[in-house]
Amino acid sequence: MSFRRAIAVAPGSRVRLDAIDPSDTGKHGSEDEAQATIAEDLARLAKLQYRLYAENERSLLIVLQAPDAGGKDGTIRHVFGALNPQGASVQAFKVPTAEEAAHDFLWRIHAATPGRGRIVIFNRSHYEDVLVPRVHHTVPKETIAKRYDRINEFEKNLVQAGTLILKFYLHISADEQLQRFEARLEDPHKQWKISEADYAERAYWDDYCKAFEDAFERTSTRRAPWFVIPANHKWFRNLAVARIVTDALDDLDMKYPKPSVDLEEMRRRFHAAATAAKG
Repeated sequence: MSFRRAIAVAPGSRVRLDAIDPSDTGKHGSEDEAQATIAEDLARLAKLQYRLYAENERSLLIVLQAPDAGGKDGTIRHVFGALNPQGASVQAFKVPTAEEAAHDFLWRIHAATPGRGRIVIFNRSHYEDVLVPRVHHTVPKETIAKRYDRINEFEKNLVQAGTLILKFYLHISADEQLQRFEARLEDPHKQWKISEADYAERAYWDDYCKAFEDAFERTSTRRAPWFVIPANHKWFRNLAVARIVTDALDDLDMKYPKPSVDLEEMRRRFHAAATAAKG
């Protein structure tokens, strides 16, 4: 069984986050041992992106969700930094603007999905609309239940249109989160990230875990799976995400398009031009 299949949340299954060790590193003993594997996968990712862009028939949507300080930005920087920005972009979803809030919750999401040949990484996503309202009781339970169904239908439509969807939950412990918050306080380059909400939301840690568990059970499907990534060790997080994405792109068996010109004729012209230039 591939690493990707082993770590995916099986459709309809109940995940217990407290039963998954966020410090797990699988068979990889240390960061030093893993660096060669990470570098290899990132090089492979760049080549696969080029093929996706050239084929221009399918697209890739990456969904990143995590607790605060869970490593979304780090994953984007260290894994998806290997991508050519000409064919890739990051979309962050914050509190909806007045215009966004005047539409249904998927309106702003659909507009950000990738076109053919492109990769888009969601830093937070449409799942915020079934997580935050549930934890803070701002939306009725019945509405949230309907949103799960709408999300599944939305993702099904994207897949049928040629989009590969991979959804990652970066799983850190509450203690690890606190350590990262404290490190931010001491790092002048990261102090700007600190907010009152970071610490206020810690009081809802267990509630968020249950909300994520329900989201995994209701929305991890064969066509748009969730992956729970042990993320206390940043290097393992990077290794796991890079390997899952590259393996999934490999499985698409993408092909370069056939040339749109007569190659022999073009060679003849170039040869003639080169001969003329010398003469």
